[in-house]
Amino acid sequence: MALGILLPAVGVLLVAFLLYAFLFVGRREKGLPPGPPTAPVIGNIHQIPTKGSYLTFTEWSKKYGGIFSLKLGPGTAIVLTSRHLVKQLIDKKSNIYSDRPHSYVSHNLITGGDHVLIAHYGKIWQRYRKVIHQHFMESIVMKDHLPLQQAEASQLLKDFLERPDQHMDHPKRYTNSIACATIWGVRSPTVDTPHMKRLYDLMENWSVVMEPGNTPPVDIFPFLHYVPEWLFGNWRSRAKDVGKAMNDLYNDMLTGLEKRREAVGSKYSFMDRVLDQKEKLELTRHQLYFLGGTMMEGASDTSSSIVIAAIQAFTKWPEVMRKAQQEIDSVMGEDRSPVWADYAQLPYVAATVKETMRWRPVVPLAFPHAVYEDDWIDGYKIPKGSVIFINAWGMHHDEKRFPDPDTFDPDHYKGVTALASELAQSTNPDDRDHYGYGSGRRLCPGIHLAERNLFLGIAKLLWAFEFAPGKDKDGKPIPPDTDPTTGYSEGFLVCAKPYALEVKVRSEARRETILREFQEAKRDVLSAFDN
Repeated sequence: MALGILLPAVGVLLVAFLLYAFLFVGRREKGLPPGPPTAPVIGNIHQIPTKGSYLTFTEWSKKYGGIFSLKLGPGTAIVLTSRHLVKQLIDKKSNIYSDRPHSYVSHNLITGGDHVLIAHYGKIWQRYRKVIHQHFMESIVMKDHLPLQQAEASQLLKDFLERPDQHMDHPKRYTNSIACATIWGVRSPTVDTPHMKRLYDLMENWSVVMEPGNTPPVDIFPFLHYVPEWLFGNWRSRAKDVGKAMNDLYNDMLTGLEKRREAVGSKYSFMDRVLDQKEKLELTRHQLYFLGGTMMEGASDTSSSIVIAAIQAFTKWPEVMRKAQQEIDSVMGEDRSPVWADYAQLPYVAATVKETMRWRPVVPLAFPHAVYEDDWIDGYKIPKGSVIFINAWGMHHDEKRFPDPDTFDPDHYKGVTALASELAQSTNPDDRDHYGYGSGRRLCPGIHLAERNLFLGIAKLLWAFEFAPGKDKDGKPIPPDTDPTTGYSEGFLVCAKPYALEVKVRSEARRETILREFQEAKRDVLSAFDN
C-alpha cells in the first residue's frame, strides 16, 4: 500500500524536476549581460567550438558588445572584450576577480591544484607570488639575469647561422635555457636537451586538453563522470597522461637541483633561494616542484611562440623587416649586435615586439578568472562564481582601434615607448599596449624577464639575418600561412605551425661578429653553468 503511494509521488517529483530543469536551467537570468540564444538545460555549451573558441567569442562581441554572457548549464560565463571593462573589473576590483574557476581536469587530474597559473586565490598562491616577485622584480632582472639573457641571445644567432633548418626549435631553446638557468640553475645548451623536449611535448598536450570545449563539462554536469570516457575522446586518460608527464618532469628537475646542491652547492637560482627558505615558506614537495615547473613553463613557451610569430611576419611583410633593420643600422654597425641598453634608441624594433604580441597572442583568451561575489557593472549583474574570460584576441583585433587588424604593422604603436609592465599599471585603459601578460593580480610575474627576452631575441635576429619564405622543390617561394585557423596550433596556447623559412646572414662581417660574440658569451657567462 505504502509502495503504491510512494511510486507515484517519486514520479511526480521527477517530472517536476525535469520540467524545472527544462524551463529554467540553462536560461539567461534577468539582469545578465546579453548573449547568444540559449538552449534548455545546456545553455550555450553546444555553441562553443572545440577549436578556436576565441574567434567565435570575438564574432559574438561584435553583436552583443564588450561584455556578454554565456550560460554553461546552470553556471554563467562573462566574456570581456572591452579595455574599459577589464580595467574596471579585473584591475580595479582584483580583490574579488583574482580567483580561478575550479576545474576537475586541471586541478584534480593534472596539477593537484598547485600550478601557479591555475591555483585558487588564497594563502598558497599569495606565497607563490611573493617569492616569485622577490626574484623576478625589474631591479633583480636587470642586475642578476640580463647578462644571461644577452648571452643566450648571442647563442640564438649562432644557432640560426649554423642550423637555419631548425628555425622552429632555436627560439624554444633560447627561452627555455634562460628559464631553466634562472629557475633551476641549469641551461638547455642544444635543441635536443632532454628536459626541454619533455617540457614542450607536455605543454602541447596540456594546451589541447585545456582549450574550452575540449573536455566534457564535468564541472557543470557531474553525472558525466560516469559516462564512458571514450565517448568524449578518452578525456580522462589524456588528462592523466599530461598530469603524469608534468609531475614527472618537475619532480625530476627538483631532484636534480637537490643533488647538485649536495655536490657543488647553491648556484643562487630561483629554486636555490626557495629551498634556502623552505621551512619559512611551508610548501610541500609537490608545491615546491610545481612552483619551479610553472615558472619554467611560463618563461619558455609563450616567449618562444612570439619570436616564431615575429619571424613568420617578417616573411610576409618584408618592408617591416627592412624598416627595423634600417633603424638598427643607424644605431650600430656590423661589429656588434643590439643589447638591452639600445632599447631607447630602437623604438620601431620595440614596436615590432608589441605588434607581434597584439597580432598573434599566445593565449588569445588569457586564462579564465572567477569572481568571488555578486557584482554589477553598467547595469548588468555578474553572479558570484561566474567564469570571466578576457578576450585578448578580440581587443587586439578591434577594427576601431586597429584598422585592418590582421595586417602586421608596428606603426600601430608609433610613439609608444613604455614597457608593457608600465602600461599595464596605467589608469587609462587605452594606454595598454596588449594583454599578452594577463591582467589584475594575475599579471604575469615574469613580465620583466619576458620583455627583455623578446626585445633581445628579435632585435639581434633582425640585425643578423634576412628572412624570406622557404622554397618548394621547384624553387618557388612557399607563402607563409598566417591564418589563425590553419597556420596556428590548436589549444589555449597557440603557436605558428612549422613553416618553410630561408635564412641568410646579412654580411660576412656580421657572421664573424656572431661567432665572436658567442665565444665571448660562452667564456664570460654560459660556462658558469657547465657544472
